[in-house]
Amino acid sequence: MTKENLGLPVGTTLDRFIKRKQDDFPYATGELSQLLRDIALAGKIINREITRCGLINLAGAFGATNVQGEEQQKLDIVANIRFIRALRNGGEVCAIISEEEEGIIDLDNPNGKYVVAMDPLDGSSNIDVNVSIGTIFSIYRRKSPTGTPITDADVLQRGVEQVAAGYLLYGTSSILVYTTGYGVNGFTYESSMGEFFLSHQSIKSPEDGKIFSVNEGSYNSFDAGVKEYIEYCKASEFSGRYIGSLVADFHRNLMKGGIYMYPATASAPNGKLRLIYECNALAFIAEQAGGRATNGQQRIMELAPGKLHQRTPLFIGSRKMVEQVGAILNQHELQRSAVDTL
Repeated sequence: MTKENLGLPVGTTLDRFIKRKQDDFPYATGELSQLLRDIALAGKIINREITRCGLINLAGAFGATNVQGEEQQKLDIVANIRFIRALRNGGEVCAIISEEEEGIIDLDNPNGKYVVAMDPLDGSSNIDVNVSIGTIFSIYRRKSPTGTPITDADVLQRGVEQVAAGYLLYGTSSILVYTTGYGVNGFTYESSMGEFFLSHQSIKSPEDGKIFSVNEGSYNSFDAGVKEYIEYCKASEFSGRYIGSLVADFHRNLMKGGIYMYPATASAPNGKLRLIYECNALAFIAEQAGGRATNGQQRIMELAPGKLHQRTPLFIGSRKMVEQVGAILNQHELQRSAVDTL
């Protein structure tokens, strides 16, 4: 190390970056900025719990199932509690939608201007084998007047109505990636300083890629169009990469170029992933980075949710790859329609 390298700046902290962006908008009042800080704080706490979970008996199943019928892990419960507590204490949020809760979580804060939808710990079944996991969040501005009770219209919003969205990926290094509709930026956590630092500025996803991510164990249940696209990927010698943690698979493809697919299957004809707090958030990020996200036919962010835990198929990633699989699926749909009219 040279003398010139000693004392190099460590970079821009998340707090400073948020403040700088807030200053770019003269009418900003600071609530959204504070909300993003609250989410980052909860992320730091979850990062700490994950790194020590094997030492304090936080790994493994909790012994109950959530509203999705999925076995809850101990860290699922911890993450849910931590995020709810941080958002309640922050004071900017009136209600939360969580994967771990059946109904709306009313924070008894009628003056809060925002609704947060979240998957507190995505991929938590991978905890016991030390595989990357994450948090997904989506932020909406409430529609009802402040000071009044929460309504269905406040929580059942389309993805195009998001004001911010992001994810935290807890892995070899923990990273917070978010957008407020003006590009995508990533911040890596420096644990010795307890700060997120800007590490990935103005992320742009490659418009094409050579990675496809799908659970091929369900191949026999996929529609013919999905099978055709998978066979095309294999014939083109693309790399098949599937971690089983949505955030981890999405992040890799966002950075390197690729497509993540969770299509409908015989056992999940409406898909498995949740629209409001998983797909909308990642679709917002993908589009802001130059990518695409559809359910195979429609843009994810234009789908109107009818219930809190509504599911949808998901095809998300590099623009050309999502458009190509969409064209194949549409062609198969046209063929089916032609047969039906005979």
